[in-house]
Amino acid sequence: MWPDNETERDFLNFAGVAETIAEIVVQAHGRPISIGVSGSWGIGKSSMIKLTQASLSKRQPKEGEREFIFVEFNAWLYQGYDDARAALMDVIATKLEVEAKNREKGIDKAKALLKRVNWLRTAKLVAGSAVSMAFGLPPTGLISEIWSLGQRAFSSGIDEKLVNDAKSTGEELAEASGGLLNSRTETSPPKEIQALRDTFEETLDELGVTLVVLIDDLDRCLPETTISTLEAIRLFLFLKNTAFVIAADNDMIKHAVRKHFEGVPDDLLVTNYFDKLIQVPIRVPPLGTQEVRAYMMLLFVENSELDDETKEKIRAGVCLQLSQTWQGKRVDRAFVQSLHAEIPSTLIGKFDTADRLAPLMTTASGILGNPRLIKRFLNALAIRMTISNAQGVGVDEAVLAKLLLFERLGNAKAYAELITAASTSDSGKPAFLADWEENANAGKDLALQAPWDDPFIQEWLKLPPLLAETDLRGALYVSREHAPLITPEDRLSSEAAELLAALLQYPDMAATLKDRIVKVPRTETTVMMDRLLDRARQEQEWGAPPILDACLVLSEADPAQGARLAAFLSERPEAQIQPNIIPKIGDQPWANGIFDRWEHNHVSRQVKAAIKGKRENGNVTI
Repeated sequence: MWPDNETERDFLNFAGVAETIAEIVVQAHGRPISIGVSGSWGIGKSSMIKLTQASLSKRQPKEGEREFIFVEFNAWLYQGYDDARAALMDVIATKLEVEAKNREKGIDKAKALLKRVNWLRTAKLVAGSAVSMAFGLPPTGLISEIWSLGQRAFSSGIDEKLVNDAKSTGEELAEASGGLLNSRTETSPPKEIQALRDTFEETLDELGVTLVVLIDDLDRCLPETTISTLEAIRLFLFLKNTAFVIAADNDMIKHAVRKHFEGVPDDLLVTNYFDKLIQVPIRVPPLGTQEVRAYMMLLFVENSELDDETKEKIRAGVCLQLSQTWQGKRVDRAFVQSLHAEIPSTLIGKFDTADRLAPLMTTASGILGNPRLIKRFLNALAIRMTISNAQGVGVDEAVLAKLLLFERLGNAKAYAELITAASTSDSGKPAFLADWEENANAGKDLALQAPWDDPFIQEWLKLPPLLAETDLRGALYVSREHAPLITPEDRLSSEAAELLAALLQYPDMAATLKDRIVKVPRTETTVMMDRLLDRARQEQEWGAPPILDACLVLSEADPAQGARLAAFLSERPEAQIQPNIIPKIGDQPWANGIFDRWEHNHVSRQVKAAIKGKRENGNVTI
């Protein structure tokens, strides 16, 4: 599994772009600069921000150059809990106060800056209430409490409770204002804002640093939060020794500005507002097939058992090769194998998966080379393979990956038809795909009807392995959380459906139902055994689980199902087999073959001893 977090480790050769952003900040030489890192959701903007910070952090200041200090701000975290404008101001002021204490200089200026930010917070609270009252609306915040107390005094008179409430509210208001309302009676918001800007510049000057503010996830915010954050940026913008690096999708930001100026028909105003805030726009480069293939391979390397030094060597080699793909150099399985002599065979198999999937991951409209979506796809694949292994469902990872790709990117109705075809087939094979797969791989154009008339389908059909002759029931079983199987019970009579429900709910009572099960047609007992074996695959120990009783009764009622049960038990991992299963199945006509298999495999000594004891007692035909 791979966490969906930003990283300072470069898997996509983004370091070149990050170095460019860092160089722009350095070359500003203290002049104010704002840089917008744009790109769609999940494309890697947050990682680009981290890489930029890492690049600036490792630079050694030359003589006369200032040290960089960083403020990281995620507006999305404050949405719904705090005013983003006030929160950003507070984060910046607090960071400078901490730096001043650590450096033992500029402390007074930093404290003054924080005090002014607190005043503006309080002033906003009071001003908001005053505006509400001016328009005849109910006041808000602490002023609302005072207003309410006044209304109570006017209508009901003054009593002891009112006096206590008034005292408490007054103390709360004084605490919120920090005493500033009394001590700065002649000030005003415009004066305080200019004083704050002046104090901010003076603090940076005394500290001798350049402040780099890294703002992330702005495009996840609601328009009001986005605008609030942009307004706070504007407050500090164009001040000496500051740099703002803002990661956001340009279209989302413009949407927020457009909502803010709703009713203004001139779209030029939106563009001008955006351009004023973002001086240098930089777009995260989209990924091509080479980058997608490299990214998937490096994710597999990251999750492998290789040591950290080897992982880093492979990562660096891949990124170097990516920087030279314009010269025709490729990042593929053969190249990655050349970076390390002893890559495990299981990891090479993963590289093959990346080779096969990369072209579709790059071009399919549902992913389009988006790193976050690629990671989510691989996580979903890993989860399903884990389920498959845990429940003993032998599923080929390549088959599962191909189905998952269709589920995520194909037409939903077409996928439902595929599931239905596999589920209703006795062999679990979607035979209708045979001609399509043959023609697609021969390079012929397919004139498919809806819902299959999608360019994605032709590319998907070419993707190995071919599915027309593949039993998909196991793969569909472990994929049920998103694509439920078309239930085979739809083909059962009322009697068979009732018996199946009873066997699943009360498997240990199955013997009482045998007389009724004998009368069920074989076409229906086959479907019933399918469902019982599906349930049985969830068992992790095979001694005498209740579901085995149900399977045995059904196999005795219809001997043809005994061979299926025998095959199922033969496929169970040896470690799951317990000695108490031996007497349970020992009298079955098919038991001898299973015992032979287990005796020659690595079942426990206790199981082998139980088999020997059963045979020596003459209860099993040899």
